[in-house]
Amino acid sequence: MNQNTLNAKKVIVDSLNKSISAHMATIVVEYRGLSVSSLHNLRNELKENDAHLGVYKNSLVSRAAEQLKQQELADALTGPNAIIFANDIFSSSKILTRFARRNEHLVLKGALVEGQYIDVETLKSLARIPGREGLISMFLSCLQAPIRNFACIVKAVADK
Repeated sequence: MNQNTLNAKKVIVDSLNKSISAHMATIVVEYRGLSVSSLHNLRNELKENDAHLGVYKNSLVSRAAEQLKQQELADALTGPNAIIFANDIFSSSKILTRFARRNEHLVLKGALVEGQYIDVETLKSLARIPGREGLISMFLSCLQAPIRNFACIVKAVADK
């Protein structure tokens, strides 16, 4: 193999290693049969949520995963795959599961979240967790409930 080709592949593997290490989550999806416009729409939707979708050769991603000692991620790399690098696993998993429900050609395969490999079912369960704003509102309603109950009791006593 040509030395220039080897150097180019090493650069790609190094950039993949940096991307996997720099992001909270690395998600593997299969896009076989997905139209270019659908893939473009998915890419734009992910980009709005601070995620990046890229298509790389499986052998290069596998080599990067093996260098990071993530064999489970390397095992998920069969067929035409896209790799999503995300800082927010919850919003990215919501986008991907919603898109996969609308389009049967997108298949979730697994993810690497903070150095731990998770399977498809765990990824789908992460998608069901409310987002940051939803969790904050739930927390605030829990804080507000005792005060509201006390005010209702005081008002009921005053009305009597």
